[in-house]
Amino acid sequence: MNDVTISRSTASPFPALPERLASLVSSRLCHDLISPLGAIGNGVELLQMSGDYPGLTKSPELGLIAESVEAARARIRWFRLAFGHASAEQRLALNELAGLMADIERQGRIRVRLEAQGDLPRSEARLILLGVMCLETALPWGGSILICRGAVGWRLLAEAARTKSDPALWAWLDADPALERVEPQPSEIHFPLLAAFAAQEGRSLGWELDEKGGEIWFHGAQSGLRQGG
Repeated sequence: MNDVTISRSTASPFPALPERLASLVSSRLCHDLISPLGAIGNGVELLQMSGDYPGLTKSPELGLIAESVEAARARIRWFRLAFGHASAEQRLALNELAGLMADIERQGRIRVRLEAQGDLPRSEARLILLGVMCLETALPWGGSILICRGAVGWRLLAEAARTKSDPALWAWLDADPALERVEPQPSEIHFPLLAAFAAQEGRSLGWELDEKGGEIWFHGAQSGLRQGG
């Protein structure tokens, strides 16, 4: 019997970009976490409606649990869209995006206004959320953010009494490879991700920041907003 040599290619069968792998991991984590959090929230609601535990339904302890669960669910919904996978055919209604912005406003530090109509690709919504997170980093003392559809893309405009400047961190949003870039902290990962996802989709990205506010804009060749009506 002749010897049979079995060879196996070392080439990856799934040559995915690191950003794509990271987004798939994020989608999986958020998907697996949102269900148990939802179950906890439902359990708290049942306790609040139940008459079997006098005094418990209006107790500050149960109220704190309910608020914490809702805050965690809102944050996971945000992370799922901002860090998760977005295929080319997926779209998002503007009211869903507005709901995510309302979650930020409930924290009391940032006011967000969304000016647009129709729906938009999920990939664009992801860029918007990452952009809001970048501006939020520059507004630790509070402020306002306007999100609007421009002639060729999206603009995110921030206003505040004062801002926190970090040129090395914001350099992640610049296309110049010669610029010095610091390794981001986990709480700052949205900066390189915004740049990576924008480049992955072939969209130009720009920004400005001064002591009273800032702006992030991005656009591409194709218009992704679909008008309602």
